[in-house]
Amino acid sequence: MDNSQAGTVADEDLVASEFLTFTLGAEEYAIDILKVQEIRGYEAPTLIANAPPFIKGVINLRGIIVPIVDLRIKFNLAQVEYTPFTVVIILNVASRVIGAVVDSVSDVISMTPQQIRPAPDFSASFDTKYILGLATVDNRMLIVTDIAQLMSSRDMELMDAAE
Repeated sequence: MDNSQAGTVADEDLVASEFLTFTLGAEEYAIDILKVQEIRGYEAPTLIANAPPFIKGVINLRGIIVPIVDLRIKFNLAQVEYTPFTVVIILNVASRVIGAVVDSVSDVISMTPQQIRPAPDFSASFDTKYILGLATVDNRMLIVTDIAQLMSSRDMELMDAAE
């Protein structure tokens, strides 16, 4: 059997990428590990007047002023509570450093593109353009998020459109 027959897997589909998994409420999300710069414990940021509620403020990260986005508020989770497990994922997206507050980080996993299934079409009920797809790993449903698209979205206005 050669590779030109139907049913064979293209080489690029076999290449696994690594994802950082984290929780927001009861759901588990995954983002491309290449966008993660570091993970820090949550510290109250400096508030910025008239910022939207999901922008918690800014921190000084070794001389770089970093806006902090609370993804729990952005994703309309009912209860936002800061615990010792609350962390800030420092992201480097399109040469911009942004912090994302999440409930906890879980682990780093490898997934191939074949493991990520397209998100169902919810039509106009809510926007799924930030969801790359859904993956099931070890009986866990992961929401694979396009963090660059999310951070460059019009309502975030944190950076120019992602490349």
